[in-house]
Amino acid sequence: MRYVAAGKTDVGKKRQGNEDRFCLDPALGLYVVADGMGGHAAGEVASRLAVETIQERMGKYLSGADSAMVGPAVGGSAEGDFLLSSIQQANRIIFDAAKDRREYTGMGTTVVAALTQDERFVLAHVGDSRIYRIRGEQIEQISRDHSFVQQQVDNGMMSAAEAHQSQYRHMITRALGLKETVEVDLSEHPARAGDVVLLCSDGLSDLLDDEEMLADVLAHAEDIDETCRALVDRANAKGGDDNITVLVVRAVGDGGVA
Repeated sequence: MRYVAAGKTDVGKKRQGNEDRFCLDPALGLYVVADGMGGHAAGEVASRLAVETIQERMGKYLSGADSAMVGPAVGGSAEGDFLLSSIQQANRIIFDAAKDRREYTGMGTTVVAALTQDERFVLAHVGDSRIYRIRGEQIEQISRDHSFVQQQVDNGMMSAAEAHQSQYRHMITRALGLKETVEVDLSEHPARAGDVVLLCSDGLSDLLDDEEMLADVLAHAEDIDETCRALVDRANAKGGDDNITVLVVRAVGDGGVA
């Protein structure tokens, strides 16, 4: 299986700076989106540290360099375990940086990551940035938000529609950098030719519903750069309330047929 990918980030219509960061590394098969938070530009620092640490550690591991694991293995593939380890290492680096400098106190970042390995996607996430899979003409949210309102939905205290409108929808329950360790959700999924995995910050998912995302992916199926552009443009047209970042990874059959 081959994979093609594209990405785009945009400051949006209402923010002065962009605290999102992404990694698009086809050589490693690694794709990451981080959405930082914290005052005095600390969110930009947290998201940068997350992306750089994960990319550096995965690069060393996949090149065969001797790389120590951080935290326990979870019993999946070796690549999945090391992706989890890389995210744990990023968490520790951000946490330590926040302790060392007063202006970084409380900084953190969400992260979503996809690693393509042969005929599977290895997916990891922390926070409320999201991972979607488009297969055929169906879209499915693979990640589950680590947020207060999602907990309320899970406990039957709030509907999904109420959660989307809640003033507490940005109150996340997990992020990198806030504690010495962090729980990372990790899963592995078989890839089929034509599958699209979409990673995004909440600047996109807050403004576009699933059907709008699906429409742009299907409308620009032959041009994933245009897919990313269309998604960002649509979010900006609906207000651009936050920084907007999207990565699109498409599985292509070995014969070049998607």
